[in-house]
Amino acid sequence: MAQQGAQLDGEKFCCSICLDLLKDPVTIPCGHSYCMNCIKGFWDEENEKKIYSCPQCRQTFTPRPVLVKNTMLADLMEELKKTGLQAAPADHCYAGPEDVACDVCTGRKMKALKSCLVCLISYCEKHLQLHYNVGQLKKHKLVDPSKKLQENICSRHDEVMKMFCRTDQLCICYLCPVDEHKGHDTVSAAAERTERQRELEVSRQNIQQRIQDREEDVKLLQQEVEAVSRSADKAVEDSEKIFTELIRLIQKRSSDVKQQIRSQQETEVSRVKELQEKLEQEITELKRKDAELKQFSHTEDHNQFLHNYPSLSQLSEPTDSSSINIRPLSYFEDVTAAVSELRDQLQDILREKWTNISLAVTDVDVLLPQPEPKTRAEFLKYSCEITLDPNTANTYLLLSEENRKATFMSQQQSYSSHPDRFTTCCQVLSRASLTERCYWEVEWRGRGVCVAVAYKNISRTGNKCGFGRNDKSWAFDCYINSYSCFYNNVSTPVSGPRSSRLGVYLDHRAGILSFYSVSETMTLLHRVQTTFTQPLYAGLWLCYFYGDTAEFCKLK
Repeated sequence: MAQQGAQLDGEKFCCSICLDLLKDPVTIPCGHSYCMNCIKGFWDEENEKKIYSCPQCRQTFTPRPVLVKNTMLADLMEELKKTGLQAAPADHCYAGPEDVACDVCTGRKMKALKSCLVCLISYCEKHLQLHYNVGQLKKHKLVDPSKKLQENICSRHDEVMKMFCRTDQLCICYLCPVDEHKGHDTVSAAAERTERQRELEVSRQNIQQRIQDREEDVKLLQQEVEAVSRSADKAVEDSEKIFTELIRLIQKRSSDVKQQIRSQQETEVSRVKELQEKLEQEITELKRKDAELKQFSHTEDHNQFLHNYPSLSQLSEPTDSSSINIRPLSYFEDVTAAVSELRDQLQDILREKWTNISLAVTDVDVLLPQPEPKTRAEFLKYSCEITLDPNTANTYLLLSEENRKATFMSQQQSYSSHPDRFTTCCQVLSRASLTERCYWEVEWRGRGVCVAVAYKNISRTGNKCGFGRNDKSWAFDCYINSYSCFYNNVSTPVSGPRSSRLGVYLDHRAGILSFYSVSETMTLLHRVQTTFTQPLYAGLWLCYFYGDTAEFCKLK
């Protein structure tokens, strides 16, 4: 207990600059006391500004106060030293196995308060004071204590890595571009961090939008459950009234119909709630991901941010909810009609019409595909903004700044090597997958263009990588004087009005892919009905004449 009291007293009589017991104590005008040499050194740093302040309360003094030894405090310090006064820190101030230790401390090391990204050293509170008091050190970047500071050192040149190689996606030092990264696309780590930070914010916005969309879908599904239940209840009620009139002859059938209706109701409600649960789980996961990205966005170490960014920025594929449709009609009204017919034709129903009732019940399907749009205004309700993935673009394709337009060039572009890049055909795929109902338009100029959709695992090289020349893509070729559709290397001639704008409608779940000529009116050119087994990606293929262009239009 006596030792703890001595340590407590020691904290009261320590200089806040050197964190040691006061030596030649002086008291400045604001009342705080310091070692004579400590406060002199601190004010010498401020000499250029001619304004002198207290390191603790920041009160300023002009002119510089004259320092006079506080004899009473000095005598008190001498008396206390005789009792064993010491400025020993508490045990919790020392670094443990899980803590970041001060690199300057000798012997038993103190916990680091900050790490310096310039010095690449971690400092305890005592040794950190120079970074607060020395002018040049004040400019250094201080972050929370980190055990990974040495990862910021280039293993080849032993220099701090303050640059980023976009070609190799690596942090490098200023000497790396001279040799192994010569000619590569390099920027400062801070600039790359700024770019990635913007992408992160876009990802967060997308997540928040998806959360909002999914919450709306959940509401729609709840309405669907209520509608199915109301319709089922009414069908049960009507059926029971009719079967009551038939008395014993149809009592057994009445029970069977009620059981079938309830069974189908349970089946349909179960299907809806299953999708509802998936969407709620997706909402929870998206909120967790958003919180994780939000916390990650505050990472102060650029290198750690860039190192961890690729693994954190990926998002799972959204749950398919494209066919959610609330129908105002009664789901089981056909059952009532069938039961009414049974009442009028009792003898025949017992032998022949029972099948009709069963089929009427089982035909109830909540998630029916929605009808295909008829007018351009209806198509535009499903419009989507498509951007191209530069990592898939053939080297003879030049992409616009917004990655919406592709131009066929006579010279190769300086794209980096990537496994997703098309090497044989001058093709490019969209960045995002298409799994719902969507519509887009392509404006083309030149001798021709191929507008397509494809699975992501389409071949990137060889004779069969061309859109429509395999079983993994569907292509619509637009020429100056003709149209044709390709699938699995089979060509189908298409007739229709010529236009420089082509509309594409996709209902992934229904397996519908339609191509339209768009001008003053929309004219259906070709319609594909199939079963899509994977997410699709929009694609462009330019291979007819240098300078040909194709662009995904911005639709209002």
